[in-house]
Amino acid sequence: MRTRADLLGWIGLAGRLYLGFVFLAAGLAKLPEPAITEQAVRGYQLLPWQLAPAYAIAMPIAEIVLGALLILGLFTRTAAVATALGLCSFLVGITSAWARGLNIDCGCFGGGGASADPAYLADTFRDLGWLAIAVYLILVRRTKLALDNLLFRRVTPSEEDYSESSKKTELGSSA
Repeated sequence: MRTRADLLGWIGLAGRLYLGFVFLAAGLAKLPEPAITEQAVRGYQLLPWQLAPAYAIAMPIAEIVLGALLILGLFTRTAAVATALGLCSFLVGITSAWARGLNIDCGCFGGGGASADPAYLADTFRDLGWLAIAVYLILVRRTKLALDNLLFRRVTPSEEDYSESSKKTELGSSA
């Protein structure tokens, strides 16, 4: 018989794998070309010019690590929190560029920079959907097929462990 927790766990697995592969793909697409990623970062005009090169290297590495953690189900909640924070920063960047009338491509999966036809609305809704998945992963207790379940088992004592007869037996007294 399937329980509600089982269903939530399977939904969590699907969300974890989907979001994990999205972040892994985004990071792998940007990692080999840091100069292009740097150009995309600078296009947003949000960070100081000097920070763009470091951010262009750190962002794809973080995306790859977070994607791998989500796929493996390792430190899932922590990875989901970091992913949600990253998505919030991406949403701030996209909406800021949109509000300021910048014509740039998001650079989410490589590329970036000037664009004649930016897709701000689509990028915003896409990121909001991914943010919803990340929040679900933060809230759900466990997901199926996750390394967290093997490495960090929750031990729940049974009720009889705390019964009066068990306490007397453990203490060596018999009445």
